[in-house]
Amino acid sequence: MQPVIIVLIILVVLVFIALIKTIQVIPQASAAIVERFGRYTRTLNAGLNIVVPFIDTIRNRIDLREQVVPFPPQPVITQDNLVVNIDTVIYYQVTDARAATYEVASYIQAIEQLTVTTLRNIIGGMDLERTLTSREEINAALRGVLDEATGKWGIRVNRVELKAIEPPTSIQDSMEKQMRADRDKRAAILQAEGVRQSEILRAEGEKQSQILRAEGEAKAAALRAEGEAQAVRTVFEAIHAGDPDQKLLSYQYLQMLPKIAEGDANKLWIVPSEIGDALKGLSGAMGNFGGLGGGAQSAPTVPPQERREKPTID
Repeated sequence: MQPVIIVLIILVVLVFIALIKTIQVIPQASAAIVERFGRYTRTLNAGLNIVVPFIDTIRNRIDLREQVVPFPPQPVITQDNLVVNIDTVIYYQVTDARAATYEVASYIQAIEQLTVTTLRNIIGGMDLERTLTSREEINAALRGVLDEATGKWGIRVNRVELKAIEPPTSIQDSMEKQMRADRDKRAAILQAEGVRQSEILRAEGEKQSQILRAEGEAKAAALRAEGEAQAVRTVFEAIHAGDPDQKLLSYQYLQMLPKIAEGDANKLWIVPSEIGDALKGLSGAMGNFGGLGGGAQSAPTVPPQERREKPTID
């Protein structure tokens, strides 16, 4: 009985192993390559799959998700014979598990070597300044070459990014000095421009203030002249309204003569010819006053507008 039990146990174990090998569960976004007697049979997709145990074997399990592979820095010579180290990152995705398994031995290594050679060809036609400022152009050129070459491998290159472009240390020092000089130059230009603008604004302000001051003085002078003219008109109208006689005018004329001679600069005083007429009128007025003092004639009645204070003559 014991040999029979042992055989049954062996059969049960074999059946269990066969069931395990028959049922294959493939995770989502993955694929498996099945070979029968060493030859490709089919590709297992995600989910539950049935294979023939001990006949079909799983050759390779491939992740179909997008993969990110960073490559170490690679020395590249530019067109102006400068060595720069460039770090690259490749974003790729397996689209055909069969081609990725049988068309290339190691697609990761193939992509890395293809990236290095393509990068050297592209950078070799650029100088350092263009290399530092043309990342988008380099990325597009790399992606185009890699996508065309890896298409037959069942690989699709989605993006190629340059992580860093490191020029030699001496070039970095020169670039820093140049950038510092450019910043100092821009700062000096901005400062000079600010001073220029402030001077222009100050000059404009002074100009406007002078214009306003001149306009104010002109208006003030015009108003002053208008006031004086109005005063003269008022005095002239008052004089005509009072109807003064020749005697009063002669007396007022004599009173104004000392004011004409005022001032230290007046060394020569020219007596106008009209002073004789004024003296004659004044003498006649004094004669009339003398006659009134003798009592020969009666004092005439002086109208209210002709009553003036008579001067005292020594």
